[in-house]
Amino acid sequence: MRCPICRKGETKPGKTTVTLERKGLTLVVKGVPAMICGQCGEEYLETEVKDRLLYQAEETARGGVQVAVCEYGPLE
Repeated sequence: MRCPICRKGETKPGKTTVTLERKGLTLVVKGVPAMICGQCGEEYLETEVKDRLLYQAEETARGGVQVAVCEYGPLE
C-alpha cells in the first residue's frame, strides 16, 4: 500500500517496537509486526495486532506492574 503520510513510499512488512503509556503503566513491546514505509519510516499496525497490544496492556496493568518490556507473541 502507498503510505498515506508521505504519499511517496510503499509499505512493506516488518517489525517495530511499540511503547504504550496509560494509567501509570509503561509497556514496551518489541518485535511487533507492522507495515513500514520505506520512504518515511511511518509504521502501521493491523487491527488484530493493535487489539492484542491493547489487551496485553490491560492484563499487565491489572497485575500492578508499572513498567514492562516484552516480546510480541501469542497470548498466554
